[in-house]
Amino acid sequence: MTDTITSHDAAATEPAPVAKPQGYWQGVGARLVRDPLTMLCFGVLMLLILAAIFAPWLGLADPYKGSMIARLKAPGTEGYPLGTDEQGRDMLARLIYGGRLTLFIGLMPVVLAFFIGSALGIVAGYVGGMTNTIIMRTVDVFFAFPSVLLAIAISGALGAGIVNSLVSLTVVFIPPITRVAEAVTSGVRALDYIDAARATGASAWTVIRVHVIGNVLSPIFVYATSLTSVCMILAAGLSFLGIGVRPPEPEWGLMLNTLRSAIYVNPWLSALPGVMIFITSLCLNLLSDGLRSAMNVRD
Repeated sequence: MTDTITSHDAAATEPAPVAKPQGYWQGVGARLVRDPLTMLCFGVLMLLILAAIFAPWLGLADPYKGSMIARLKAPGTEGYPLGTDEQGRDMLARLIYGGRLTLFIGLMPVVLAFFIGSALGIVAGYVGGMTNTIIMRTVDVFFAFPSVLLAIAISGALGAGIVNSLVSLTVVFIPPITRVAEAVTSGVRALDYIDAARATGASAWTVIRVHVIGNVLSPIFVYATSLTSVCMILAAGLSFLGIGVRPPEPEWGLMLNTLRSAIYVNPWLSALPGVMIFITSLCLNLLSDGLRSAMNVRD
């Protein structure tokens, strides 16, 4: 009996296990999972991306093969779930294959601008002085033009094509990302731990690599994600104007342009590419908002 009481007392006095502290990115992931709207948007985007990647293995019709006999068929007729376009090509296949180019041209310029703009902004914000003046005044030149007009001007000068669209859109999005990166870095540079790192004799590159980059990339990344939907709409707009992707490539903006003539015959077909652009851009915007809330440690 005494041994039983002693064992119970020992168990009662045994300290409870200490919970492992949650890391920053673990907390971000947990907050994202608890947000149903963000997860829904993430699921829709992943479905679109996977469908675009594995399009050749989905058993779809040839997106380039048309038939003048099967022009502008209504959805659900003669084996065409979403109908056919103005050249008799299967709309379902065109939309899924078109997601490849649309998503690629919508995301890649932001990725390139993120790395280039972040590097320029961090250098300008940390070094300051004449370096800051040169970089930021150059950026201000591009801010003098609206992004839409700047993208049209660069694409018009370079000519139509996928590569030229990527170049023009990357140039458009480097200035805003550079501006945000410079502002965030200037705020971090004035903090005490940066002064302490300098006092130890650390080089400027070491301070930037160890202490600055990790503290400024999160807000820059969140801001860059908010630009993806804008970039996708701009890319579709360039194709719609004929200075983006060239025919016969399937791309949602180009499909909107080529289906304009069918709006009075079969308006549903004309609306399909626009609906895809709307859904994708809406999901990108909502995902960006959810990511911003999840990465805000004050919430």
